[in-house]
Amino acid sequence: MTVQLGINPLTWTNDDLPSLGAETSLETCLTEGRQAGFTGFELGNKFPRDASVLGPILAKHDVKLVSGWYSGELLTRSVEEEIEAVQPHLTLLRELGAKVMVFAEVTNCIHGDQDKSVYLRPKFPAEQWREYGEKLTKFARYTQSQGVQIAYHHHMGTVIETEADIDNLMKHTGPDVGLLLDTGHLTFAGADPIVVAERWAHRINHVHCKDIRRDVLADVKNRKTSFLDAVLNGVFTVPGDGCIDYSTLFTLLKNNEYQGWLVVEAEQDPAVANPLTYATLGYDNLSQLAKDAGLFN
Repeated sequence: MTVQLGINPLTWTNDDLPSLGAETSLETCLTEGRQAGFTGFELGNKFPRDASVLGPILAKHDVKLVSGWYSGELLTRSVEEEIEAVQPHLTLLRELGAKVMVFAEVTNCIHGDQDKSVYLRPKFPAEQWREYGEKLTKFARYTQSQGVQIAYHHHMGTVIETEADIDNLMKHTGPDVGLLLDTGHLTFAGADPIVVAERWAHRINHVHCKDIRRDVLADVKNRKTSFLDAVLNGVFTVPGDGCIDYSTLFTLLKNNEYQGWLVVEAEQDPAVANPLTYATLGYDNLSQLAKDAGLFN
């Protein structure tokens, strides 16, 4: 079995900054994504959240539902409260055949605040690692029992962002908690995606492929901008258009028998970076890199 190639609608419309691509319809997003070559989409803010409505729309465009972001609050909620809160999202994913749920802890997160430097992000309370790990593992066992595995998304501006954060999370959780490897966020956070992937390959169950423009990242770090301003300045781009070594990473994933989705998730300003142009470039580069590594036929 080989990997499948998907895309996130952030290429067309942005969930954290809805003014980006606000005028772009879901029809355009799905049509252009399929035209570029992708066979799956993650959820975005323009997707209906009823399986009976969304299912036929996806079928019309011949694409699958890959996954969708879920904002977890287990630092402040009980496991039972989180299970209750996740029900509509979990039901949608399960009914449309998605096997993973993108989960990120958003307690005190700042990535959606355009007025706050991303470098002022909240730090994980060290005394809560054990308790949090137990809670997240219990929650993950529940979603797994429903046919959907957690793929934890380390994310800029959140309490779990750095290589050390990821190490702590993986060490304090059980194997029911999968790891979403996001190449762009890791590089932004100062880590090497290949080193992290090598350490936690056995836990990786989802991959977000966003590349980094090194010169823009240097400027972002120098000026200590917000996460959203970094996006507007073009810090992210599609795989093969930046500085990340995908060839080595994909060979590592192949050697560890990775069989999930590779998802282009490279948010840019669609008024500057034409969505169809970059979706096509992303698919062409990603498919070739994956083929070269033996991950994709």
